[in-house]
Amino acid sequence: MPFIHIRLAGETDARQDYRRLQKDVTALIADVLNKRADLTSVLVDPVDVSRWSIGGEAIQAGAHLDAYITRGTNTDEEKQTFIAGAHALLERFCGGSLPLATYVVIHEIDAEAWGYGGRTQAARRGV
Repeated sequence: MPFIHIRLAGETDARQDYRRLQKDVTALIADVLNKRADLTSVLVDPVDVSRWSIGGEAIQAGAHLDAYITRGTNTDEEKQTFIAGAHALLERFCGGSLPLATYVVIHEIDAEAWGYGGRTQAARRGV
């Protein structure tokens, strides 16, 4: 049941592009981190590029991706593969013009501390 929050700044053909990005990142998390695509939630937030800087300097395009998953459900190698794949998706989406300081962050949350449908992940596992 991952939740993915993507922030983007810069020019884009939003509606169709966002749908493609949402589908691609859902497929990536399902394929690489073995998460259920039908329970993957993806939120894309556009941000005015004038509100984003790196090193105190203005940028032309920016992207940031936060992925929330249950702690202990993936190996370091799987997480590294996801981070590389997510970065490649963001770069492709933004036309290859992203700064080096483009972050993909995996937040691992204890199974007792989050859930969906009114039940924690721990309760779903019977832990």
